Amino acid sequence: MTEDDRPAAATVAGDLRVVLAQLVRRLREQATGSDLTKSQSAVLSRLERDGASTTTELARAEGLRQQSMAAIVAALDGAGLVSGSPHPKDGRKTILDLTEKARAEFRAGRLAKEDWLTQAMSSELSPAEIEQLRAAVELIRRLTKA
Repeated sequence: MTEDDRPAAATVAGDLRVVLAQLVRRLREQATGSDLTKSQSAVLSRLERDGASTTTELARAEGLRQQSMAAIVAALDGAGLVSGSPHPKDGRKTILDLTEKARAEFRAGRLAKEDWLTQAMSSELSPAEIEQLRAAVELIRRLTKA
């Protein structure tokens, strides 16, 4: 990249950040309402993405104190969204994982978001624009790996 390209890249970066944030907000609106806090949602997302974990590992990953994470986990357990089982190597620890109820809610939320996005794309974009968007998705994917 040359010095002349930097201002254009900076402008696109700013625009892209704003537009992606708006898209994420619209997608969040599509899922049915939830009483979960952002911290609770983050823990559920981490368990879905990374698999079963201990409270200590979750606290470290989320940058929280263990006591704070214990309160979050207790609320999620009370809502039937996580369950614990004894750690295979250290019986003092508990391995937490998503319940089937949590997995079903993730699936339903994802489907609602994808349905909305499919409808929005179909009604707002031409087939050629959808193909342009497909190419842009690949470019954005590359950026996420930078």
